[in-house]
Amino acid sequence: MAVIGASGSLGFGVALRLGLAGVPVAIGSRVLSRAQAVVERALEAVPEGSFSAHDNAGAARAAETVILSVPFRNQSETLTDLADALEPGKLLIDASVPLAAAVNGKATRMLGVWQGSAAEQAKEMVPDGVRVVAGLHTVSAASLTDLEHPLAQDVLLCGDSREDKREAALLIQRIEGLRCVDCGRLEMARITESLTALLIAVNGRYKIHAGIRLTDLRDGIWE
Repeated sequence: MAVIGASGSLGFGVALRLGLAGVPVAIGSRVLSRAQAVVERALEAVPEGSFSAHDNAGAARAAETVILSVPFRNQSETLTDLADALEPGKLLIDASVPLAAAVNGKATRMLGVWQGSAAEQAKEMVPDGVRVVAGLHTVSAASLTDLEHPLAQDVLLCGDSREDKREAALLIQRIEGLRCVDCGRLEMARITESLTALLIAVNGRYKIHAGIRLTDLRDGIWE
């Protein structure tokens, strides 16, 4: 699988945890040297991991599943650059969040997106046949990158295909301590994305790295 935006804290944390779980990870960056630097950092943290460095298009071509974890201000440009690399049938897990910080506003505020959400904007931009699932918006990046920190968080998935969400869930749940929850169609991403701003406010107030955990759900819901 590929992570586009692994130089950021969330993308790096996801790459580390998947590498720790034995998943080969293609690291993508706009600049190859930056991807190489990320791979070096990842191997220092997870020496047994399998990480490879690529430019963004190369990483997308190298994997059937691509996690897009870039700041919202870069989402549109990145997807435009990936148009030829995102072939029909690939699964794109979009973790973008339209925080006001993208335009020098507060990280606890959201931007209005014409399509309704960052994920819906991604769906509009990718080539026909590329499957889009929204997720990873509420997972603490700090907890992911701290490999000694036990995770007990839910990943809220939105998408128009149950099978696509299941495919995303089975990959993400390779990370110990993460459980994926089906939150409905892709349009529900406008709600799950906004929870990022809420958690930033909570974590800032209490100086913690809280995530989301839903009650009364059994484990193994994707089996």
